[in-house]
Amino acid sequence: MTKHMLLAATALTLTLGAAQAETLRWARSGDALTLDPHAQNEGPTLALMHQMMEPLVLRNPAGELEAALATDWSVSPDNPDVWTFTLREGVKFHDGADFTAEDVVFSINRALTENSDMKGIISSVASVEATGDHEVQITTKGPNPLLPAALPNILMIDKDWAEANDTVDVQDVEGGEETFASQNVNGTGPYQLVSREADVKTEMTVFDGYWGADGFAMGYSDIVYTPIQNPSTRMAALFSGEVDFIQDVPVQDLQRIESDPNLKIVSSPQNRVIFFGLNVGDTLVNGEGENPLADPAVREAMNMAINRDAIQQVVMRGQSIPAGVIMPPFVNGWNEELNTVPEGGVEAAKAKLEEAGWGDGFTVQLDCPNDRYINDEAICQAAVGMMAQIGVTVNLNAQPKAQHFPLVNGLESDFYMLGWGVPSYDSEYIFNFLYHTKEDLYGTWNGTRYSNPELDEMIKAIAAEVDLDKRDAMIAEMWEMAKSDTVYLPIHHQVLNWAMKSGVGAAVDADDQVKVKYFTAE
Repeated sequence: MTKHMLLAATALTLTLGAAQAETLRWARSGDALTLDPHAQNEGPTLALMHQMMEPLVLRNPAGELEAALATDWSVSPDNPDVWTFTLREGVKFHDGADFTAEDVVFSINRALTENSDMKGIISSVASVEATGDHEVQITTKGPNPLLPAALPNILMIDKDWAEANDTVDVQDVEGGEETFASQNVNGTGPYQLVSREADVKTEMTVFDGYWGADGFAMGYSDIVYTPIQNPSTRMAALFSGEVDFIQDVPVQDLQRIESDPNLKIVSSPQNRVIFFGLNVGDTLVNGEGENPLADPAVREAMNMAINRDAIQQVVMRGQSIPAGVIMPPFVNGWNEELNTVPEGGVEAAKAKLEEAGWGDGFTVQLDCPNDRYINDEAICQAAVGMMAQIGVTVNLNAQPKAQHFPLVNGLESDFYMLGWGVPSYDSEYIFNFLYHTKEDLYGTWNGTRYSNPELDEMIKAIAAEVDLDKRDAMIAEMWEMAKSDTVYLPIHHQVLNWAMKSGVGAAVDADDQVKVKYFTAE
């Protein structure tokens, strides 16, 4: 008997555990970019995928690690490079196939391949092998005490399903490729895909073979996910009752929601910082001649020109916390002193530009998403005005994230907005993706051309350092180096607001990663 026996009669049926015949109509500003679990390390994409697919280790809404497809994990007492994960037995994929160790080996190896956007998360992994039907051994390139914390977004895919559907390779998103895995899902998660029209609607229904049926709230039997880019339209859908739950709540509508007896807001500081990245290379992408952004003094002047308090008060209506470093307060390595914002303001920034030889100013393009972060385009518009005050002319290029992110990944932007969450809750994740030289498994989201060999060595070293006091001291030194180079211009830490009907029970997740299996319905 092959692993693939379709359960056609039950594929779309529907009651499970505590799940009632309730539909959660969920909306947010943008859609998932793909259904391939390893193609995009991007918030809305991962949020949607977590309804249908699962990792070995999960973060619950409280931010704590808990068992998912692995029930136990431990490092070898004889070799700190070797981890053993015991897998949950009796788990089924949506097509009825058994979940086994071979799927874990396949999934992790797939997530390490060139097209994978997840490879940097598990760059410390040297090899993975099945040591039994429900046991795998992961060997790292050096001791890595944080390996379990790196796994919550590494989702497991069915090896046989991938091979049968010619989707062994990760989708090449930047190349515009579409694959079977980018449009279909066969996971072990609590909900299975019913239908999907990208950027319009995705429908899911409860999986009646779900292993966790009795262990989670499972308040909803069906999910209808609708991306609604326009904030006014999104809010109108909530107020009219067309949707039950929304993310990306416009800050100007918070008071109106709070005054509606049929609605409620759940809030939390978010594990995410919003910032601008700068091309520090020798030449501009969009321009000719010398690149002014290559001069640290110019970057410092631009950093001084950003009025974070004004953005907080006017654009964000108080729903942000000004940032001086691109690290959320939740993260290991956080130091309040690092978070100080630059002083001086416009006049000091103009003087610094003059000293650097750019007193007459220059022109640069700012690339910005308009459907990803809270008030993203409005923040960029504010920055345009702030830069104009110091003589820097900024041409704003705002567009949907599907067009914006390839500019960052492809080194095709001189000045761009990005937001960064840290699912591992450790600084190594930030340094690995954003500061390391862009090469192989590292620097995946470093769109700045920044390269510091000394920092690169330290990034690799902290991934293997088991002396936590020594490791923390190294991280502190790394942050001092990174901040002094002013490659990124921090803006603020987001405040997370979820809005919903009063009968929806949801604990806000600081990672903004919805997991409907924890929701209750009244």
